[in-house]
Amino acid sequence: MDDKDWVALKTIAEEKNITKAAERLFISQSALTYRLQNMEKEFKAKLFSRHAKGVQLTPQGEKLLAYAQDMLSGFRKAKESIASMQNKVQGTLRLGSSSVFAHYELPRILKDFLQLYPEVEISLKTGLSAPISRLLQKEEISVAISRGDHNWAGEKFLMRAEPLCLVNSGPLEIAELPLLPQIRYRTDSSLEQDIKEWWNGTFSRPPRITMEVDSMDACRQMVLNGLGWAILPAIGLGKQDGLFTRPLFWPDGRPLERKTWLLYFSSSLELPAVHAFVSYIKKRFKRKASV
Repeated sequence: MDDKDWVALKTIAEEKNITKAAERLFISQSALTYRLQNMEKEFKAKLFSRHAKGVQLTPQGEKLLAYAQDMLSGFRKAKESIASMQNKVQGTLRLGSSSVFAHYELPRILKDFLQLYPEVEISLKTGLSAPISRLLQKEEISVAISRGDHNWAGEKFLMRAEPLCLVNSGPLEIAELPLLPQIRYRTDSSLEQDIKEWWNGTFSRPPRITMEVDSMDACRQMVLNGLGWAILPAIGLGKQDGLFTRPLFWPDGRPLERKTWLLYFSSSLELPAVHAFVSYIKKRFKRKASV
């Protein structure tokens, strides 16, 4: 096996479909099938089982996939380490980010960062915070921007703590909420849990949820048009004329907040691109906090 075989095996396992895997690898389906057949001949074992919807790993295939992932990780680290030996800020910054942060703030941050370090290449993955944190744990990324509190034993830096707000098309009292329609959007489980705990500590009856949408933007638009109220983090509000917003507080008076963290392993700081990005984020957000 070589590095192309490792990548092919990993891609097939992720896509569970030979055609889709071939498209991702920019090769023909027949070429990928031939490569897979050669791997099976080399190991004298069936690596994938085929079914109506695609393919899945056999136990032998899962064993070989674990080896391939280890080899790819080691190969990538070796390349990054060699690039760092030139004492220049270059190489690939493997970054993962919460989708919400990536939507509202990350483009400007990356633009400014690349103006300072134009020889850095950005490899970005976005999604809900919990899966992004798991990618960091598996070292598939080097740095993560995660929202909410997650179990993390490595290094972390608090970028911001923003308020969670009651949002409505007009003035609204907290006591009225159980009687009025709520619009909820799909978000990370940690935020859902915080909102649930706040509600249960404030009211004795369940909320009247009439709409569930898949994004913060869709939720905000529904609220703007008077279809219900919502609870949204401040990052998604911006300057919205016509929106009534009110920060929320726990029953003991503490503000209800959504935290954004920069997560990384200290060992990753040996890579110039990672060190430069972590330093840049700390400087940028410490400056904002002091303004």
